[in-house]
Amino acid sequence: MDLVLKNILIQYSKKKANHEFEAEKRKQEIYNKYPKLQDLDKKISSLAISTTKALISNNDKNLLNELNNNIEKLKEEKNKILKSLNLDKSFFEPHYDCPICKDTGYITNEDYSTSMCNCLKQRLYDEQYNKANISNLDVQNFDKFTDLLYSDEINESKYHTNVSPRENINLIKDICLKFIENFDSKEQKNLLFTGNTGLGKTFLSSCIANEIIKKGKNVLYQTSPVMLDSIIDYRFGKSNSINILDSILSADLLIIDDLGTECINNMKFAELFNVINTRLLNQNKITKTIISTNLSLKNLYTNYDERIISRIVGNYDICYFYGDDIRFKIRNK
Repeated sequence: MDLVLKNILIQYSKKKANHEFEAEKRKQEIYNKYPKLQDLDKKISSLAISTTKALISNNDKNLLNELNNNIEKLKEEKNKILKSLNLDKSFFEPHYDCPICKDTGYITNEDYSTSMCNCLKQRLYDEQYNKANISNLDVQNFDKFTDLLYSDEINESKYHTNVSPRENINLIKDICLKFIENFDSKEQKNLLFTGNTGLGKTFLSSCIANEIIKKGKNVLYQTSPVMLDSIIDYRFGKSNSINILDSILSADLLIIDDLGTECINNMKFAELFNVINTRLLNQNKITKTIISTNLSLKNLYTNYDERIISRIVGNYDICYFYGDDIRFKIRNK
């Protein structure tokens, strides 16, 4: 087993045990204050065992109905007490970080096979890839978004549009929110963020990533140079990590940052086309991609193969970022 995965599963096991310990602790505290609840739970448990035995031994419908009726009466009595205490049954249950896999990292499929839960995939992505590319993904979110850093001045000669940078960034934000809302739709296009540095492209990519993760999906964040180098290393057997190419092709959301900063060669052209094209053609699941670049669309046409650009132009909503570098404004605040 990969060492990173092994360490993460150890952490999962510890937090699962901790959540179950805390649940048992809450239950015992309530039992100590209200012994009647413990007595009811014991009676319900005892009757449930009797019901099971009756099913196995004689399948007496009258007896089964009587046992079930008694159980329902005890549950109603228990629920009345819980309601008077402003509690529900979830109070006694473990509050797992992931309710889907119950902090095991794996889920059971309809055919009884097991597969890795998205929460565990995301942890692997974060540990092996995302932290190396973006260190503050967890703190960049829409709550931190503000349009006040962008000018409301319209400058057609400078930006070649009659839309101010502030109005433009709000339009882009709306596109991002629509992308999140319609993420599972085949009709929803991918996103291309283009514009100079310091205009919020990486920030909005991170905001989207956080919202997609909240939906229980996984996000792989890669800078273009690191991604292409990692794929080529994997192709030549130089990588000892998990299959990076499979992760890049199958992640629910792939964010490719800094396109255009990689050293270009034919091999990287081919790998970049393979990534973009495969993710567009995925049949087993819906996958979306965000590409961020400092290059203009004109420069992209100049620097990249026509096949790559045609895929982007035809399948991506293009968001143009413009204005003054907001990083200077943030530093001077």
